[in-house]
Parts: sequence; C-alpha cells; structure tokens
Amino acid sequence: MNISFSSRELRDLAVAWVALGVAFAIFFAGGGSRALSVLLTEGLVGPLLVSLLTAGLGFLLHELAHKVVAVRFDQIAEFRADYGMLFLAVMSALVGFLFAAPGAVHHRGRLTPRQHGLIALAGPVTNGLLALVFAPMYVVGLAVGSPLLSLVGARGVAINLFLAAFNLVPFGALDGRTVLDWSKLVFVCTFVPAAALAILVVFVLGIGF
Repeated sequence: MNISFSSRELRDLAVAWVALGVAFAIFFAGGGSRALSVLLTEGLVGPLLVSLLTAGLGFLLHELAHKVVAVRFDQIAEFRADYGMLFLAVMSALVGFLFAAPGAVHHRGRLTPRQHGLIALAGPVTNGLLALVFAPMYVVGLAVGSPLLSLVGARGVAINLFLAAFNLVPFGALDGRTVLDWSKLVFVCTFVPAAALAILVVFVLGIGF
C-alpha cells in the first residue's frame, strides 16, 4: 500500500489543523470578547498548543484514517480543506459557539458497500482509539498534580469521544449514514457505545470542558 500526499493536500491538512487549533483555543477560553481578553492576558501559545494536540490532532487523524483505508481499497484519495467552513469555525468561536467542518477526504474508484462502510468507520474508530491514548494522560496528570498534563488528557478524551459519536450520527454526509447503509449491526455496535461514552464523559462528568 503506497500512501502519498500532494503538495496541495499537505497544505490543506496544515491549514485545517492550525485553523481548528485556533478555533478551539478561542472556544475553550470562553468565546467572544471574553476569550480574546483571556488569551491576550494569559497568552495564546499554551491554549493553542493544547488545542492543536487534542482537537486539531483528532480532526487530522480522523481524516487521515479515511484516506489510509480508502487507499487500502485501491482508491485515489485526497483530503481537501473547506476554507469557507474553516473561516466559519474561527468566526463562530469568536461569538461563543463552535461549528467545525474542516473538509473531507474525497476518493474515487469502484467500492463495495462493505468497503465504503469501512472507509467511513475508520474516522470515528480512530477518534475512539485516540480517546484511549489520552485517558492515561488525564489519570497520570491528576495523580502527579500536573494541571497541564491532566488538561491535555481531559480535552483529548472528551473531544475525541465527541467526534466519534457525532460523526456516527446517521444523518446527511456524516460517517454514520454510510455505516448504517452498509450494516445495521455494525452501526449499532459502534454508535451506541460511542454515544453513551460521550454523554457520560462530556455531559455527565464534564471532563474536558
């Protein structure tokens, strides 16, 4: 399997990663004028790095997972950033909420429903695995009294669980619609636990937010 990236694709990935990092840094600082005040007072570098390592990495690896599996099935696949939506992500964060749709991996070639479903499933599964990677960081950060480590761990867990569950919603162009069309059993076995974990961690326990 030969994974290659065009110069345009690398540029789009980099721009999407940075734009999402900025948007999430603003959002987690409270959004709007409050966020700008906090970031100008306390500095932008720290919050930006945390967002790049958590939200930005979650989006980036989600899209790369789609590409890797598509190429595995002999597809021609490339990520294309949606610059209008990236601008909207930053602007929405500035007014206190966040809407992020950075772009998508576009692929072409003949696919079976199973292959199409596996390509779609790869993104949310990657986010679930990333949540498992960040979880020990959160626990260790709390154990050793490191606010930065626990923050990165908490944000990484929360954001990646949310991304996994949200992208598995069977609506529109989201991954869940494609997975459901392929296999109802696979959809239920992935969406239900992803949604339950996201609700528990993000909305019940409030971890990461």
